[in-house]
Amino acid sequence: MTEEKFQLMCKYENEYAAQGITTIGGIDEAGRGPLAGPVVAGCIFWNSTGPFVKADDSKKLSEAKRELLYDEIINNALAWGVGIVDNNIIDEINILNATQLAMKNACENAVKMLKKDNLDQEGIIFIDHVKLNDMPCSTLSITHGDALSVSIAAASIIAKVTRDRMMVEYDKQYPGYGFAGHKGYGTKKHYEAIRQFGISTIHRKTFLKNFVM
Repeated sequence: MTEEKFQLMCKYENEYAAQGITTIGGIDEAGRGPLAGPVVAGCIFWNSTGPFVKADDSKKLSEAKRELLYDEIINNALAWGVGIVDNNIIDEINILNATQLAMKNACENAVKMLKKDNLDQEGIIFIDHVKLNDMPCSTLSITHGDALSVSIAAASIIAKVTRDRMMVEYDKQYPGYGFAGHKGYGTKKHYEAIRQFGISTIHRKTFLKNFVM
């Protein structure tokens, strides 16, 4: 990432830091679209004075780069947390509600870390597109936030790396579906595997209701 782009992605963070806000957070999710597995959200909190990790939208990064940034983010953040909502809950309450639930759970887990360390909970949380109610502090929903806010980008990396690791483990439990490769997304290979092996217990049935076996 160039320094110019990094500074652009710190625009929202710098604006609120200039207002005296001391704690800045970011929330994003991974896995809204796949046919299988959970939706996972990540939440991070920074001190507004930095340092901010040079995070970018997780979808634009290689797996190796995401893994490196994951470690850097959790080592530099004031606090961080994840929220995981499985395929059964997704089928029960729909993917939007499941995403919001995962985001709230991620935030709650990050706030627990803030409380544990007696850190200032006053602040702002930037959220990628989704609007959330009953949050512990002010929020700002930013469309395409993972490309516009370093805090949301960092949260997207936490979510993506966590979910990808889960799908690699699922690949061991459900051999033949290729979860380690496609991570549950609807690739040609994935659809062929479903036709061969059937719908597994981690598939989202509501996402496959029109699928012809």
